[in-house]
Amino acid sequence: MNIPFPSPSSRRQLLQRAGGGFGMLALASLLDRTGTAQAATSLNPLAPKRPMTLGKAKSVIWIFTNGGPSHVDTWDYKPELQKRDGKPLDGFDPKTGFFPGSVGPLMASPFAWKQHGQSGTWASDLFPHLSKHVDKMAFIHSCWTQSNNHSPALFMMNTGQTRMGYPCVGSWATYGLGSESDSLPSFVVMSDPLNRGLPKGNALNWGAGFLPSVYQGTWLKPKGEPIDNLVPPASLNAKRQRAQLDLLAALDRPALHESPVESELAARIESFELAYRMQSAAPEAFDISNEPEHIKKLYGLDQKLCAPFAAQCLTARRMVERGVRFVQLYSGGMENQLSWDAHNDLVGNHRGFAGESDQPVAALLSDLEQRGMLDDTLVIWGGEFGRLPISQKSGKPGRDHNPHAFTVWLAGGGMKPGYHHGESDEIGFKAAVDKVSVHDLHATILAALGLDHEHLTFKFQGLDQRLTGVESPRVVREVFA
Repeated sequence: MNIPFPSPSSRRQLLQRAGGGFGMLALASLLDRTGTAQAATSLNPLAPKRPMTLGKAKSVIWIFTNGGPSHVDTWDYKPELQKRDGKPLDGFDPKTGFFPGSVGPLMASPFAWKQHGQSGTWASDLFPHLSKHVDKMAFIHSCWTQSNNHSPALFMMNTGQTRMGYPCVGSWATYGLGSESDSLPSFVVMSDPLNRGLPKGNALNWGAGFLPSVYQGTWLKPKGEPIDNLVPPASLNAKRQRAQLDLLAALDRPALHESPVESELAARIESFELAYRMQSAAPEAFDISNEPEHIKKLYGLDQKLCAPFAAQCLTARRMVERGVRFVQLYSGGMENQLSWDAHNDLVGNHRGFAGESDQPVAALLSDLEQRGMLDDTLVIWGGEFGRLPISQKSGKPGRDHNPHAFTVWLAGGGMKPGYHHGESDEIGFKAAVDKVSVHDLHATILAALGLDHEHLTFKFQGLDQRLTGVESPRVVREVFA
């Protein structure tokens, strides 16, 4: 009688079985050193994780002013620019902007400016509502970026790289912290509410890149049902749907036990489960009709101009209130005058977009504060770059792109209220004092969430990749309270 030899074990099987699994204990120790043990032992990649450091913010709402608002016409007052109106900018490189053949002279801000609050913050008359909240904000006036072109600059601001295919800030944040909600997406994105298109680069701006796909942003459509298939077909009742998911899990989970670091498979399992839970939780979370009338009025839902963006800001508050980690709202769509990209008619362009967003964003700050949520919600306002102090000669006066200087403000989440960090030069052309790169800004946002940008890594192509790249950015500690 021939007794067959047992099939040879793989090295992994041998380590798993021999010595009571001591080999797997050693593997777990190695995984712990690289910060991946938590992902290896949890079947839910969105399970809440402890912050790495002390950070006051638990969630983020990012008002992304798409197209590049002019800092010298919004929050960065330059008296010298007003004095030198119409004079040439000596030594200016016409290739600084995007249209080298349309370079004009220096152009004073056409808006009226006043100081506001106890901080004496200068703000243009574009923001009659937000100017009342300047004492809640920490301004960074010395930001700069690496590209004068929208798509690379958008990728830079969102992912820390000027090229596509990298994880965005929201994906890194949810990878590092997980989600407080088990029935809503951890990361939500709302594009321009008037259907003027997605930002250039489209969904790659909120993609997960090489991170597991469960960390990518969930885009809410501006018209109609915000997410497809939230309502299951009539033929699929809850019992049958649950049975389908249980069968899928039963088929997939053995592979996880064989390879505990199979993160993409864990992400796929969780995405099915999350979609199932969202069918009951999401419709209520997206429904703002039951909000009190005074809240609707606060946001401006009774006003035609700002009602669409008001609805998104109110939805953002409802999202973080229910445990969503990261929400990004885009003011402005795809092309030039359909966004803050004021190449032509600066006055008309900026008055239009500020009019749509000023009251809703101010209301968001007030609403978060009165609910006790502003302390642990970080609100960010800013675009991908600034605008030049010179005019662009094309129709009504406008301004071209400026990668050398722009302003971002942050409120709540442990930020120092009424604080101003850094300066651009006397005409707002270049960041001049305490310059802040995009990587510095990203390191600061992560620090506010209790994440160390140097240790928040993911191994890809043999390297420990991180949001802030291989440079040595610094956390702008001065903006923290």
